[in-house]
Amino acid sequence: MTEVRPAAAASASLWERDAEVAVLAQAVDTLCADRSSSGHLLVLRGEAGLGKTALLAETRRIAESRNCTVWSARGGETLRSVPFNVVRQLLQPALLSLLPEEAREYLGDWYDIAGPALGIAEPGDAPADPQGVCDGLVAAVRRLAKLCYPLVLLIDDAHWADQETLRWLAAFVERLDDLSVLVVVARRPGEVKGDAARHLEAIGAVAGHSVTSLSALTPAAVAGLTRATLGPHADGAFCREVWAVTDGNPYDTVELLAKVGDSGFEPSEASAIELRPLSKSARGGGLVARLEELGVDATRFAMAAAILGVGISIDEAARLAVMGRDDAVRCAELLRTARILTEPDPTAVAAADGDLEFVHPLIATAVYDSIPGSLRTAMHGIAAQVVADAGKGLAAASRHLIQVHPEGDQELVEQLRGAAGEHLAVGAPDAARRCLERALEEPPAPEVHARVLYDLGCATLLTAPAKTVDHLRTALALPGLDGDLRVDAVYRLSQALLHNDQLEEAVRTVEAEAARHAPGPAKMRLQAVQFMWEGVHAGETTSPGRSERLAALAATCAGRDNAERALLILRGFDAVTHGENAEEVVEFCDRALVNGRLAPGLGWTDQEWGIELLMMLASSYAYTDRLDRADTLFNEAVRAYESAGWSGGHTSLAHAYLGLGLRRRGRLKEAEESLRKSLSLAERVGRGLPLYWSATCNLVDVLLSRGHVEEAWRIAEEYGFGPPYPSTIVLPDPRSVRGRLLLAVGRFKDGVNELEEAGKAAAARGHLNPVMVPWAVDLARALATEDPARAAQLASEARRQAERFGTDTAIGEALRCAAALETGQRAVRLAQQAAAYLESSPCQYEHAAARVEYGVLSRSVSELNRGLALARSCGADSLAAEAERALASLMALDPR
Repeated sequence: MTEVRPAAAASASLWERDAEVAVLAQAVDTLCADRSSSGHLLVLRGEAGLGKTALLAETRRIAESRNCTVWSARGGETLRSVPFNVVRQLLQPALLSLLPEEAREYLGDWYDIAGPALGIAEPGDAPADPQGVCDGLVAAVRRLAKLCYPLVLLIDDAHWADQETLRWLAAFVERLDDLSVLVVVARRPGEVKGDAARHLEAIGAVAGHSVTSLSALTPAAVAGLTRATLGPHADGAFCREVWAVTDGNPYDTVELLAKVGDSGFEPSEASAIELRPLSKSARGGGLVARLEELGVDATRFAMAAAILGVGISIDEAARLAVMGRDDAVRCAELLRTARILTEPDPTAVAAADGDLEFVHPLIATAVYDSIPGSLRTAMHGIAAQVVADAGKGLAAASRHLIQVHPEGDQELVEQLRGAAGEHLAVGAPDAARRCLERALEEPPAPEVHARVLYDLGCATLLTAPAKTVDHLRTALALPGLDGDLRVDAVYRLSQALLHNDQLEEAVRTVEAEAARHAPGPAKMRLQAVQFMWEGVHAGETTSPGRSERLAALAATCAGRDNAERALLILRGFDAVTHGENAEEVVEFCDRALVNGRLAPGLGWTDQEWGIELLMMLASSYAYTDRLDRADTLFNEAVRAYESAGWSGGHTSLAHAYLGLGLRRRGRLKEAEESLRKSLSLAERVGRGLPLYWSATCNLVDVLLSRGHVEEAWRIAEEYGFGPPYPSTIVLPDPRSVRGRLLLAVGRFKDGVNELEEAGKAAAARGHLNPVMVPWAVDLARALATEDPARAAQLASEARRQAERFGTDTAIGEALRCAAALETGQRAVRLAQQAAAYLESSPCQYEHAAARVEYGVLSRSVSELNRGLALARSCGADSLAAEAERALASLMALDPR
């Protein structure tokens, strides 16, 4: 039988891996050949011991021989709870080589966002947005990768990587098309569940055909490896037994052959019987027995190293093992000689303060599992103190703190709360949640219990609203939350209920708490929150007299504090939805500002009120033709969230409303760009949420205005834009937009029915603003031929409501509709009036449409040319085409 030998430079663990090595070498060569080439991802999948680590070591050797920069990191079974552990390992070579000012220069705007997660910058006061931190890490690595070309990233044991690293890696590998970097990921199949499994699946999906599944060695390969290690005289029976004992596992084979060499017996059929017991000493109990043979001190030192897990410093391990440094150095050398500890593996960069590493993760796991439970718990408690004394902070110590046996230790509760705060500050809410859940097990003292639950509710608000509801309800039922903290807890509970699609319960919760308070700032804040949630509710009916109560309360407000300012904003938004006089709406909104700007504590990133209130303010300006003020607020929102590194729902909603503002102004191309970005961000947060509807609805509306009907229909179908509609208000009105879409694709009956339903829903809510809910003008145009009497009635009512509201846009749009239902000179006069009103409006698309319609009716070349120029500047392609056709027709009739 032919023996398969590895390449001369390869290690013994690379037998029968020629094909895999060739693929890795080709990937490195491709990387080095062209700086402008696309990046590449390779995934090595295989059970423990099949040679993943050896292949990564070979990749490093090949890459360094071609003058590549190589960064590497490794996950650890006991370290999965340490956020950003693996990505920090990966970037250490680059980070340690940069001065602080250089790091800030290279990372730019992302320094303050990604820097705290990487441990090179102090975190801010507020919790960091996890998605923003992830995006910051992607940007940071991309910039560093361009600096360090040609760059190879090696990640071993990715199945044990922390969730935050996996989230970053999944996002990073999706963006390799324009980045020349090679990423090689090694992982075991299975092993993980939940979000970590989802991220690993996403990474595998990006790799596609570049996922290599490793298999065990064949008997021929094991025979060749045996003879290469022990000598050519090893007989066939002995070689076959080596293969049978190890199942062809490369790691087990190498370890077994090393032990055969140490034992000194001959590799013959007679001694083959010794192989199975010898193999047992490589793993599990056999490994522990071998460890114990090295002595008590060496065993204790190995256990300390297994507890520390990462960045294993001899000094810290010595302190944990309760021994002097000289004894620790001696134990480390014994463990190296026994192939239990080693100098840092060439595929993994150790932490800056650590110089020891286990030879293989299987050994680390076996040593850790061998520690008796009570001793392991005690050692974790000491390790927490060791880590804290080393100045690494509570967050670094927290993985040990959560392992300590609960004993009602109030100092431990406070340490865990402090660690949770540190985790939140760098964008690791799941790590914060684990700390706080462990604090509850201690348990906290009665006077602190509610505050821990409150902290936990804040930590899970964005990731698990249902759990947040439970935590905050329990906290509010306990003593300990008083004053402003209790009011804030009620507000956050209502937020969680809103995010959990329990809007009515959110309203009742705030209403009940408001009833407990005497008149004053706290009660006013709660009342404002109640009105806010009622204001965003899109249900069929509102509570009786709500608008009247809001108007009466707002009448007492002069904008003295943020609660009063909130009520003024809510009054303005309520007035605009009901189509009250636009000048009065603007007055309410202006009174909520301080010198024309948002008041301190009422900014976009302030947590006390939330995004909904400010979106109501900006939308009120947008629909009252104060687009300059609306644009300012929408752009401020985007800048604030992006500079704060918030890349989740807040930024998605900000881009959606910026798109709405751009659409109102008639800048349709820019609006489409902003809305596609909003939709992309919303996809990462999750479908079905109100922000998802805002992005989709506005994008469909813009595409229809541009005349891109097929694309609008595709978006609607792909993203589920249709009934059932969300329980919160979406602007513009989704029923009206969908009705217009159905008419545009030729589904006349369905479109009419949808617009009728839009009218019923608007009437039930008292939403009579013909610009915010434009169902009537679209339905009137649709029914012009089939039911002219109904069409005329609808147009007349729309004009009455538009004149009541009083903006040039509302009146101009109503006149456009009226003109479309008339003929002859009456139609011309109405079209001329519509164009005049809309010329004074900031809404350029509507002005363009009015000019084209007037030009067609009046057969005026000059009006059509004006309309064509406006349509082109707006990006209204179909409207421009209509103007061109009308001009061509007129020129054909009168060539002069």
